[in-house]
Amino acid sequence: MQETKIVDPASFRDPSGFVFTQQGVLYRQVQDSYRGQYERLIGSGLYKELVECELMVAHEEANPAPALGESAYRILRPERIPFLSYPYEWSFSQLKDAALLTLEIQKRSLQHGMVLKDAAAYNIQFLRGRPVLIDTLSFEHYKEGEPWVAYGQFCRHFLAPLALMAHKDIRLNQLFRIFIDGIPLDLAASLLPFGTRFKVSLMTHIHLHARSQKHYERKTISRNRYRISLYQFRALMDSFETAVRKLNWRPEGTEWGDYYECTNYSGDSLECKKQIVREFIRNYRPETVWDLGANTGLFSRIASDEGCYTVSFDIDPAAVEKNYRHVRQSREVNLLPLLADLSNPSPGLGYANRERMSFEQRGPAGAILALALIHHMAISNNVPLRKIAEYFSTLAGLLMIEFVPKNDSQVQRLLSTREDVFPQYTQDHFEQEFGRFFNIKSSVRVSGSERTLYLMQKR
Repeated sequence: MQETKIVDPASFRDPSGFVFTQQGVLYRQVQDSYRGQYERLIGSGLYKELVECELMVAHEEANPAPALGESAYRILRPERIPFLSYPYEWSFSQLKDAALLTLEIQKRSLQHGMVLKDAAAYNIQFLRGRPVLIDTLSFEHYKEGEPWVAYGQFCRHFLAPLALMAHKDIRLNQLFRIFIDGIPLDLAASLLPFGTRFKVSLMTHIHLHARSQKHYERKTISRNRYRISLYQFRALMDSFETAVRKLNWRPEGTEWGDYYECTNYSGDSLECKKQIVREFIRNYRPETVWDLGANTGLFSRIASDEGCYTVSFDIDPAAVEKNYRHVRQSREVNLLPLLADLSNPSPGLGYANRERMSFEQRGPAGAILALALIHHMAISNNVPLRKIAEYFSTLAGLLMIEFVPKNDSQVQRLLSTREDVFPQYTQDHFEQEFGRFFNIKSSVRVSGSERTLYLMQKR
């Protein structure tokens, strides 16, 4: 009986190959049409260099693994990414590092007689705390004089969103949810402040680029119409790198970016909470942990330090930015900070809503941490406790959740600007509603506070 092969629904746009799974193992099929490019990638030493420098994901040639169709040239088994993330979930520095990685790979490719034929942010993922290229089929032979075919894509996927985040509003990375092939340059040009027209790189690659696109949008432009020497090609890469490095954003001024500096926990209470979480992780040893409402990752690091691959979600861009900078500086390998709004989590996007997986589709996790979160969902977003419990039960089998009562200062802060229409926000009602979906294994009062940590297991 032939074993079932499942083609990744996101892997259909490139005729050079596609990704599929078989018995839970991830494979990439290289089509015969890409034979010459693949042999150049391997034979030139470019693949080896990129993998050794941790710039690209490694693979094994898996022949004689069965292929799909008759046109297969190679079957590869790449190293699997623990959690797939998307640009609209990244912090500013994550997108910036992904852009610089793309440029570094392009520069090294030129030295081996190859170029990147696309520069999509979706080809980048985070592995062991740093960005890596995951698309082995992104390379093609360099032909002297040809312009960079991925030039426009790099501008849409990296330069334009970074410029908008740095010069206009950090939340504009959410435009990736609407424009799956990057932010249109005419839109970016219209949103950017007037002063960006006096910055040479942004004027050239965004404002003038957008105008030229509009001028030629009804004309057929040959790829070979414009000639560019190797020297000019390298100068273009240097120009992009300079432009990207100059774009910066300071993580400050958001609501929860300094949460741990203004929390009502005493030092003893915080240590007590840390110890409870640490004991939970050590007792159950989940392979993966999703920390929902992680802020800057204080409790995420307890899980990651215990060897659990931990995805550290928060709604606050400043908190996620600080979290990622800590990951980068400390070279942490088990922690991935990401943006997530649990009242509006990432949906399925792209063709047939299947190219980019929804938040839920990337689960379930081994365990969830939901610390100092429930009051935000129930009071700030008016989500009934039963709905929260039901949703959490779809995300993981184990749950550690903190109940924060109404008399807590953080809840009072939420209620200070609105009417209290939450008579059912009580600890008894919380236990009743979560008990519909979980077995409550234990509950522990956090010393020095009126908060309670619960350990629950899905029914």
